[in-house]
Amino acid sequence: MTSEQQRERWARYWDRSAPRTDASMQMLDRVLFRDSRAWVCGRAEGEVFEVAVGTGLNLPHYPAGTTVRGIDLSPAMIDLARARAAELGRQADLRVGDAEHLDLPDASVDSVVCTFALCGIPDHRRALAEMVRVLRPGGLLLLADHVASTWAPIRGAQWLTELASVRFMGEHFRRRPADLLPGLGLQVLESERFAAGIVERLVARKPG
Repeated sequence: MTSEQQRERWARYWDRSAPRTDASMQMLDRVLFRDSRAWVCGRAEGEVFEVAVGTGLNLPHYPAGTTVRGIDLSPAMIDLARARAAELGRQADLRVGDAEHLDLPDASVDSVVCTFALCGIPDHRRALAEMVRVLRPGGLLLLADHVASTWAPIRGAQWLTELASVRFMGEHFRRRPADLLPGLGLQVLESERFAAGIVERLVARKPG
């Protein structure tokens, strides 16, 4: 399967999942992710670009004075995110797009946000490199995701889960984006990890 065919497959999967996404994500926010959306988005500054915006659950949490653009691979998700932005009265430029090939110039935004999505992007290393590319010098990368647990028994369960989840949903449970950031030249300014190390959220700055 080519990378283009793979992207089309996952776009179709997320289109089918879109009507159920709010209920499942809001439940996870309550029981596992806690206030991570507010924690991450509240630290955004200036011109914000959100990767994998989904149904727009982050939109209520951006500070006044920020401008928000965002992409998602799924047209159905983008439709729901646009509807949420309209309900909130929030101006946001939301479009279909590919996290591994961001349609933005180098050094063009102040903050990049990605929450609970790098676990499902096929080439998360390329996606992170793209996020760093589009950040201006001194810009902020703001992430939250579920990652490999700090507890060995849970990591074992995550490994077992991936035997099915990666194939059928494209969902990875043992990635840890924070490990890749030093190699991309970013300095981690803040980080928190909780729920047996399964949830990690962080702020990193691009040199400049």
